[in-house]
Amino acid sequence: MKIAVCIKRVPDQDVRFKIAAGGKAVDEAGLKFDMSDFDGYAAEVAIQLTEKAGAGEVTVVSVGPDAVQETLRKALSMGAHRAVQLKHDTPVHDGYAIASALAAELKEGAYDLILTGRMAVDTQNRSVGAQLAELLDRPYIGAITKLDVEGGMVKARRELEGAFELVECTLPAVLSIDEGIARARYPSLKGIMAAKKKPMDVRPAQLGAQRYTLESLELPPERTGGRIIGEGPDAVPELVRLLKEEAKIL
Repeated sequence: MKIAVCIKRVPDQDVRFKIAAGGKAVDEAGLKFDMSDFDGYAAEVAIQLTEKAGAGEVTVVSVGPDAVQETLRKALSMGAHRAVQLKHDTPVHDGYAIASALAAELKEGAYDLILTGRMAVDTQNRSVGAQLAELLDRPYIGAITKLDVEGGMVKARRELEGAFELVECTLPAVLSIDEGIARARYPSLKGIMAAKKKPMDVRPAQLGAQRYTLESLELPPERTGGRIIGEGPDAVPELVRLLKEEAKIL
């Protein structure tokens, strides 16, 4: 089975962010970057599928500057077989443009499966997988929490509010992976050493038209201290007044 996994390099979400000069990007100074969590699940699923079959190839693909090579190498150290960097040195915020670059790379690859994460944890865009499937004219199943691939068929489970649904489609297909299906393995020392010898191709990203542009970024305002307006039933009228006149939520 031939599988491609689309991954994204994202900043660690547990740090305090700063806005870079110009107001259109995050200041990367001092930030730690890694593979987006959901993309890590997708990479793990792909590797497990080839391990179970005893054959196959996993290719990881990412759009971005040379810094994404570190993220691609991590996927290789997990067990992916080859990597492709679609080089683009400035941030791209339009999901369609990214999907177009991925489609241009993957359309001739004869991949049985193309996997993405359900969303990128930094932008929470959620649109690239579905747009990629549309551009490649392939069936798409999103937010998968359980997956079985056998006999040219995909059988997937998706979680709903208080329920779940089972969905089937034929290969080739594009799937997005949700949490709960698998945890990305930690690369072993052997895997890290092997990743240095695995092929990584670098090609210019063929971005589609960027229909969405980012005008500015702003951090949310600092929270102010709370206010005690009283205790018990006597405080209710004043609370209602403040909710109406100051907070304007009633």
